[in-house]
Amino acid sequence: MRECLESVERESNGLRIETLVVDNHSSDGSPEMVEKEFPHVRVLRSTVNLGFGAANNLAIQAARGRYLILLNSDAFLCPGSLRLAINHMNRHPDVALAGARLVGRDFSWQPSARMFPSVFGEALVLTGLAAKFPKSRFFGHFDRTWADQSEAAQVDWVPGAFSIVRAEVLERVGLFDPRFFLYSEEVDLCRRIKTAGYEIWYWPDILVMHVGGESSRQIKDLELSSSGSIQLVLWRMRSSLLYWRKHHGAKVWLVKWLELALYRFSYLRNRFSRDPQRRNSSRASRSLNLAASMRLAWKETEGGRISPPRPW
Repeated sequence: MRECLESVERESNGLRIETLVVDNHSSDGSPEMVEKEFPHVRVLRSTVNLGFGAANNLAIQAARGRYLILLNSDAFLCPGSLRLAINHMNRHPDVALAGARLVGRDFSWQPSARMFPSVFGEALVLTGLAAKFPKSRFFGHFDRTWADQSEAAQVDWVPGAFSIVRAEVLERVGLFDPRFFLYSEEVDLCRRIKTAGYEIWYWPDILVMHVGGESSRQIKDLELSSSGSIQLVLWRMRSSLLYWRKHHGAKVWLVKWLELALYRFSYLRNRFSRDPQRRNSSRASRSLNLAASMRLAWKETEGGRISPPRPW
């Protein structure tokens, strides 16, 4: 949090901005730190963990600027990024929301510009084929891993670690859907923005360091050894079901059965493998745990129709 606010303070020199921090019922003393070290920053405290979208809504509703910049606490503005973002929006009135080039501390690229999910695209990601053939337009469609990341492009959506959006557009299309506690909320918002006729862009000259990275959705990388990781997987599944039901109706059934079929296949492949290490590994049990999580997510959301009570 401290490094994030320091980057905002550095990059806002000479600009008229207001900075708001939403404390999502934390227990690490971060709101007290902000109030002590950054007295000009307005802290909005929530008595419960609202999740990503609903917490951002608090700040959006309190903000007064014509541009709103959403920045994760584990993301830091690189030199010149804030002015570039504002200048780009000033020059492109048809753009409602835009994202930056996200990099790690070592400046390694993170997926920064994506396309809307499809049933087939879900299969490519979940099976790991998208990661195996990143330079293929076919397999790398969802994360646009085939594209030249140094070129600006109109895209479907950008990750929530950083985005700049016109306040007037949110007045028209609405804020984040609070039913999404974590995951899919920015996809839903961007879909509503594009449906309203606006553009969404990826601008690579806006550089933002994001140390949090992102949770992999590939079956082979999902570790269910801790309650925290199990919770993240369940959150992802709940949000996915909510998104598919909201925007694609009955296709949510295809997503459910696709995941269950892939988990079943993974279980059988490992359970009856000729390789003793595969048979004795925890891969088979992980697949069963994933399948159980999907069934639970389906039950809790009533097939994507309702959102479980917050906090998830």
